[in-house]
Amino acid sequence: MAVGAGLWGETLTFLTYLNPDESVRLDASILGELYLQLGEAGAQNVVTRAMEDLTQRLTDADQMYRNSDFLALRKTIRATVAVAEQIGMGSLANRARDVVECIDAGDPVALAAVLARLMRTGERSLNAVCDLQGQSI
Repeated sequence: MAVGAGLWGETLTFLTYLNPDESVRLDASILGELYLQLGEAGAQNVVTRAMEDLTQRLTDADQMYRNSDFLALRKTIRATVAVAEQIGMGSLANRARDVVECIDAGDPVALAAVLARLMRTGERSLNAVCDLQGQSI
């Protein structure tokens, strides 16, 4: 079949590109509580380490998925939930829980979609915390 031809020979006149845009939810009160309990330097240290950890876990998760290492993927994603919750990344924690559910259900199609959503949410969440740190908490 030629490029641009449909199933019955008709020519496609347009393409629709999907550009998923994930909204994220940050609980600034959790970050604020960290700053109250630990002081600015302590809270900055905790948040920075958590963000580095999340970045590494998401990178590892992508590789584990590509290698079909679903047991390690599940373990990494479950740990991601705890770290995300520690610094108020509720949306990221929820998407990570969804990934675990897909692994447990043995649904490869849903897993691919939800893992992609987790990656988008992770990127947006990490950027949102960086933006929030630039403001006063």
